[in-house]
This record gives sequence, C-alpha cells and structure tokens, in this order.
Amino acid sequence: MPHSFKWYQSLLGLPAASPAHDYFGQILDTDGTVLLCLHAWGAHEHPSLTGPHTAKPGNGLLLFFRVDDFDSALPRARALVTELEEEPHVNPNTGTMEFSLRDPDGYYVTISALAAA
Repeated sequence: MPHSFKWYQSLLGLPAASPAHDYFGQILDTDGTVLLCLHAWGAHEHPSLTGPHTAKPGNGLLLFFRVDDFDSALPRARALVTELEEEPHVNPNTGTMEFSLRDPDGYYVTISALAAA
C-alpha cells in the first residue's frame, strides 16, 4: 500500500507525504479534499468483492480522475509506466481529452481533462 500511495501522489502531481499507516492512507488534494482512500487487503475487515488470492487485481474497479492539469499529468503518467493502456484521445461522451494506465496493483486508471478539448 505505501508504494501505491506514493504512485498516486506522483500521478496526480501532489506533494509527497507518507500514509497514516502501512495498511491505510488517504490521497489528499492540496486543499485537503480526499481524492482516494487506499487500504491493504483485509485491513479493517472491509468487505471486498473477493480476496487477493482468488481475483486478479482490478477486478470490478475503474478509477477515473478529472484533472485541471491534463498536459502536465500526461508526462507524469508516462514516467510511472512502460506504456499507457490508452493513448490520449477525446472521449466522445464527455468531449474531454483522456488517457488510461494501470496502477502498481493492476487497477485501471483513467485521467480526464476537466475542460472540454
């Protein structure tokens, strides 16, 4: 979980900080808004769709972030992965630029521009 915590901070261009615990952390925007809560498997006995030994990472989850710094987010993302899952393109439903990648645990993450293309 600590590795994923730092990965999301880098992806979203947030200042580096340590998670509150080795099993739980909140990714916060610069104004304190909680953007994402990360939990280690089984922490706090939260129910899951399945367990870490019976499902592939990313099962049933898509993370979607709208960012106001899309042009800066793209090179940050490219520095974190060997290849994007989807190259930048205009989403026909939202009219905004977006791209997708996988996080360190295999979850699918889409970054979308806040403003229309």
